[in-house]
Amino acid sequence: MEQEAYRHVPYDIDIEQALLGAILADNRAMERASALVKSEHFYDPLHARIYDTMSQMIERGGVVVTPLTLHATMKSDPGVIETGGQAYFDALRAAAPAIPNVRDYANILSDLYVRRSLIRIGEDIVNTAYDAPTEKSSKEQIAEAEKALYAVAETNKYGEGALDFHEALRRAVESAEKAHARGGRISGITSGFTDIDSLLGGLQPSDLLILAGRPGMGKTALGTNMAFHAAQQYMRDLEANAEFPSGAPVLFFSLEMAAQQLSARILSEQAELEMWKIRNGKFSESEWEKFVLAMQDLSSLPLYIDDSGGISIAQIAARARRMKREKNIGLIIIDYLQLVEPSRRHENRVQEITEVTKGLKTLAKELNVPVLALSQLSRGVDARDDKRPVLSDLRESGSIEQDADVVMFVYREEYYLKSREPEPGSTEHAKWMEKLERATNRAEVLVEKHRHGATRNIDLVFEGMYTRFSNMAQDGYTPSKS
Repeated sequence: MEQEAYRHVPYDIDIEQALLGAILADNRAMERASALVKSEHFYDPLHARIYDTMSQMIERGGVVVTPLTLHATMKSDPGVIETGGQAYFDALRAAAPAIPNVRDYANILSDLYVRRSLIRIGEDIVNTAYDAPTEKSSKEQIAEAEKALYAVAETNKYGEGALDFHEALRRAVESAEKAHARGGRISGITSGFTDIDSLLGGLQPSDLLILAGRPGMGKTALGTNMAFHAAQQYMRDLEANAEFPSGAPVLFFSLEMAAQQLSARILSEQAELEMWKIRNGKFSESEWEKFVLAMQDLSSLPLYIDDSGGISIAQIAARARRMKREKNIGLIIIDYLQLVEPSRRHENRVQEITEVTKGLKTLAKELNVPVLALSQLSRGVDARDDKRPVLSDLRESGSIEQDADVVMFVYREEYYLKSREPEPGSTEHAKWMEKLERATNRAEVLVEKHRHGATRNIDLVFEGMYTRFSNMAQDGYTPSKS
């Protein structure tokens, strides 16, 4: 306890003065500083006001910021009067190092600000836990703490700023060299579906991908299949010590379905047992053996399922960061977009979805992983004769279409045909039977937006009894084994 008495809030007045002095000595230093520092990063309130004023003066232009011009702008500030007016600005300018390292100063101030913020959040957590009213549950307190931590992380994230074209070209050439070395292999995370991987080059890091469909189309099944394939390929990559791995640990946010239901679907697919048998436990001896073997094979799969209901975009981001740090996840899947809560309430649903999609795109870029979000479609699809979805069918579609790098739709004609059988024996019924035969066990993935390349329709096989999609065989539609 005696040692705690000597602890003080982390700050460094000398560094604050050095940064301000460097800007007074050379106004161009503000360009480098502003990429990393905001006024709230300063511990001394006067220094924060000085930084803000200089920033505004430089932004307006027309005058060089010097001790004289700065004093003319701030001479009525009580803090400036108390510290000696222009003499203080002269001292800042005179004390500036001959060759200041502005980026180092900015990084130090940014780090000190984050540490102070963490101390404040920690104190708030302790005080709230002691004093919270009975109507505030521990879960609500945890959510508030996660939001606060997320806000600190966002405040401290500015990126590296603009690249000159030479550096941008160097990175493009480096990426092309790596692609050439892969010998045509996909550059992203595998979806497990040959034609999808071929078109997209795999699920690309930093991309937001939308997989949409009407209820009954199988979007959750397809998303689950992709999660399994990526996680399974990661295990194969590890065993083979692959030079160019295409698998990854997967974080699956299942906002509608419980984790055990999702895992049962994967078991059904891999053991080739119908879901009703798994739910009811009605196995033959040979089926039970297949079930146990499949469960053993899958037990070490790096697939992590978060089935928390009512989770916010801020909580998703916080948990994803933690899993990236602890498990090195390489793919995030969210089932589904419309169930993600915004961090705060907006005037309408479109604005809320906009916050969610922008948050997911930001998360994909920050963690440099693909984020695959499943999405509902509007009921307008069902009212049309041609029920193949288009981009405008996305619910609250504006922001989803705008923020997504890839938009795919799942479409199964078989589903609609079965719901509208004509009168048996009629001419229409014979035609209907022909259509149904062609559509049975077939599915389409309609790639309607692809920011990095072409769009087209991809044929897949769908086996409803196992909730499994698979590649279309070259000579027909026989499912390929996983």
